[in-house]
Amino acid sequence: IPADGTDGSCVTFVLHGEDHTLGNSLRHMVMKNPDVEFCGYCITHPSESKINFRIQTRGALPAVEPFRKGLNDLMSVCQHVLSTFE
Repeated sequence: IPADGTDGSCVTFVLHGEDHTLGNSLRHMVMKNPDVEFCGYCITHPSESKINFRIQTRGALPAVEPFRKGLNDLMSVCQHVLSTFE
């Protein structure tokens, strides 16, 4: 859901079937990007299994790019932890 009057640099992603486990981990990975000005999430209601994940970037960088990078980086970290554990 892009914010009104923006060029895609401020977007709220709605992730269904997720909770704090993904929300906090993904927020941490996205905030490592120096082009991200704000990143946060909220759970709309405890009985709903969805989170609103908001990203605001500096300049003209589309928010979907750090979102994708954060997901890919998080997958890489999880794969590393799994392979180390095994």
